[in-house]
Amino acid sequence: MKLELLSPAKNLEFGREAVNHGADALYIGAPAFGARAAATNTLENVEALVKYSHLYGCKVFATVNTLLFDDELDAAVGMIRHLYNIGVDALIIQDLGLLECDLPPIELHASTQCHNASVERVKFMESVGFKRVILARETSLEQMRALRQATTADLEAFVHGALCVSYSGQCYMSQYLNGRSGNRGCCSQPCRSSYDLVTADGRLLLKDRHLLSLRDFNASQHLASMIDAGITSFKIEGRLKDLSYVKNITAYYRQLLDSLMEGHTRASSGSYTFFFTPDPERTFSRGYTDYFLRGRQPMANFATQKAIGKEVGKVVKTGRNSLTVSGNTRFTPGDGLCYLDADGLMQGFLVNQADGQTLTPNRMPDLAVGTTLWRNHDQAFEKTLQGESAVRKVAVRLEFRATADGFSLQLTDEDGLQAQATVEAPHDEARDAQRAGEQIVKQLGKLGDSPFVARETIDTTQGRWFLPASTLNALRREAAQQLIDLRISHFHPADTPRRTREGATVPSALDYRANVLNAKAEAFYHRHGAQQVERGLEQTGDYDGKALMTTRYCLRYELGCCLQGKNENEKRRNETVEIKPGDTLLLRNQERLFRLEFDCRECLMRICKA
Repeated sequence: MKLELLSPAKNLEFGREAVNHGADALYIGAPAFGARAAATNTLENVEALVKYSHLYGCKVFATVNTLLFDDELDAAVGMIRHLYNIGVDALIIQDLGLLECDLPPIELHASTQCHNASVERVKFMESVGFKRVILARETSLEQMRALRQATTADLEAFVHGALCVSYSGQCYMSQYLNGRSGNRGCCSQPCRSSYDLVTADGRLLLKDRHLLSLRDFNASQHLASMIDAGITSFKIEGRLKDLSYVKNITAYYRQLLDSLMEGHTRASSGSYTFFFTPDPERTFSRGYTDYFLRGRQPMANFATQKAIGKEVGKVVKTGRNSLTVSGNTRFTPGDGLCYLDADGLMQGFLVNQADGQTLTPNRMPDLAVGTTLWRNHDQAFEKTLQGESAVRKVAVRLEFRATADGFSLQLTDEDGLQAQATVEAPHDEARDAQRAGEQIVKQLGKLGDSPFVARETIDTTQGRWFLPASTLNALRREAAQQLIDLRISHFHPADTPRRTREGATVPSALDYRANVLNAKAEAFYHRHGAQQVERGLEQTGDYDGKALMTTRYCLRYELGCCLQGKNENEKRRNETVEIKPGDTLLLRNQERLFRLEFDCRECLMRICKA
């Protein structure tokens, strides 16, 4: 079974670095219609990334995963044809209306925005032509195993990065608040805002807390179990993250997957050299959770929606302009440190000077002895990642031969691809065969800035003939360029006609959560058994009585007040809050109120317009 590490590519530069740091595949935004409107790219840049990636046998998936209006379908299909022509390996889509369009024979992946949260849904997606299904982030290991048994589709799962508190594709809160639809790539992230928690009778339970802001996902301790459950693609979130995040997190998961390869094969070529030690705690994170992989557990961070980073010690002494920290962490001027203030909110400061464990801040915070500190900006680590931090090379075997009228050099790479260059040159006897042979091997092995590294160099002439270094260099460069061109063309994707199965059906009545914004999507669902199809909220604007967000995250559980008694209150309580079983809970943000509904049978929470 091939295992694929899938990394985000905000742009061409980020994509190249993801490849250099060990990615087997990339996902990148096209010029339009992607779920991250702030991460789009020109077709020229996507094509350049495709060529660079295919050089290493890596794949490139283009995100065309927003909902589309009728007047956008033709433009979307036209863009998809361009993506197909430049060699993109697959499309990630959400709008099923595209399946009713005349698409080129390109591989299709069902976006996590399609709400792929059940066996029935994944089987349906496979039956209508998706080669791969990207699972909902909430999927547990147990559910992954059940899905693998039920379908033959490739299964892709997130392993790291930011978490949407809502089921993907089922959040309409940003659209309701300011007309910026997450399903249209423009989410304003209301889940990262602060809220008051109040009761319907006016009691204030919590004030100014980030009650919907989840920690970041980290499944690194569960990769082996995910592989055993049948996951073949491991996805890192982060098309809006910075370059150091992409480098660090890609390298970290590359090392982990490589350690689990027994009985499996890598999905791309080349070996890596990292010039740093990957560490997910030294780059952007809001703290970590493994979410629902092992079942429900606490997963929010009420104190802040910003990066927390790694715990570095406790304050053991404070002075007028300095403080001393426990432990042996090495600090650097420019480090960013943070802590919880007396109100439980995150505060921070920068380090101006560091003398061992004694730090001089840019401004002296009001810190008590015993306060825990975290480092959310590691200046030394970031500086290391600013330069060249990794190199990736494909191993080749070089074989030098004499021909009737000159010489040839054949390169054979680790995938068995071969290229050969020849040169016309006289067969001049070498004065010193041993020295001449050593010179040939040395010059031909100087692959330098090329994507190749010499695994073995064979001189079949045994140094019999003398060639000047300039001739050997030209021969090497020509053979290497031929192999580069061959690899790019070899890994160009083959046509992938859609394979569908008859009999796939949907419920007879579909509401706004089907996310239908165009006639093609409506026709698709009618063709699969729906008689009534409600249009999406981006089109109707009818929010009354509808869930603005549906989430498996439960605020009652997080606060130790589960109505089903599924948590140990004192051990898991984040705040001291007295919530009665019969209380109606509301979130308040400035003047807006949102009612919380708790579906204990399905173990879901819904956020509705109050």
